[in-house]
Amino acid sequence: MKHNDILKDLKNKVYHPIYFLSGEEPFYIDLISNFIEKNVLDEAEKEFNQQIIYGKDTDISTVIGAAKRYPMMANHNVVIVKEAQHLVKQIDQLDSYLDNPTKSTILVFCYKYKTLDGRKGITKKLSKKSVFFESKPIYENQVPDWINSYLKEKNYTINPKASFLIAEFLGTDLSKIANELEKLTINIPEGTEINAEMVEKNIGISKDFNMFELNKAIGSKDILKANKIINHFAKNEKEHPIQATIAVLYMFFTAILKYHYTKDKNPRNIAAALKVSPFFVKEYQLAAQNYNIRKAVKIIEYIREYDLKSKGVNNVSSSSGELTKELVFKILH
Repeated sequence: MKHNDILKDLKNKVYHPIYFLSGEEPFYIDLISNFIEKNVLDEAEKEFNQQIIYGKDTDISTVIGAAKRYPMMANHNVVIVKEAQHLVKQIDQLDSYLDNPTKSTILVFCYKYKTLDGRKGITKKLSKKSVFFESKPIYENQVPDWINSYLKEKNYTINPKASFLIAEFLGTDLSKIANELEKLTINIPEGTEINAEMVEKNIGISKDFNMFELNKAIGSKDILKANKIINHFAKNEKEHPIQATIAVLYMFFTAILKYHYTKDKNPRNIAAALKVSPFFVKEYQLAAQNYNIRKAVKIIEYIREYDLKSKGVNNVSSSSGELTKELVFKILH
């Protein structure tokens, strides 16, 4: 099942005896298990009918024993197994309980950062006999859309530049992004469109010195602006590590190559081909005018060269800041 379908059922008080929540992305595992923990029982019922167990401190027989208990003065007995990945070698022992689970119990496994071997019989049985959810990691180019969707549910919108800044600054850690978005929306009225200035003020991401502005300056060959940004990066290497800069520049010039090789240059088609918001298409159009295929290929070679230098290959003494400035100079000239 998808996470929103599971949450919809839970909100409608449609409960199942077993939930097996697994996967590399922990955000949705926490979202579902926290909802069950906070909402199935009221505070008085929780004292006798809700048990939180940690996988590294228990075994499957103890979990099954807790699951077989009947509720006391409540409709449900809730057992949540956190860090269930520590029980990986014992999961097979669930087999008999899956055939006859206690109907009044809600047993939740939070199997984080890993997935079960799909070839094993117990995995196939769990997928049939439980609410089986696998939380897959999100890719970098999907983060802005995720931010848009998250904020839409809270009755906010966000412009593309602001969502790009957050994605660039926070990466793909959805829990971290969600926490920052919660802080951001505390001081902003519902219905507001969030912009880069709000992000800078509430999250602390500079609206002027970031990869979005660097890509824009490089794409338009604004040498003065690009140098200002890259000098700022060089002075603040902890906030702007060369590895992150190189990764984003690589994606930018790879996208420029895709632009060149895309036959249909209709803005909608370009946005789909590059997997970017239509908001950014004009910037790629301009960048493609300034960097033909031959130049873009050469720049990608430079990026790979400086990626190796940043790891110490053919580099004895240059700092990360110096390497970043050298790379951008070669790109622009």
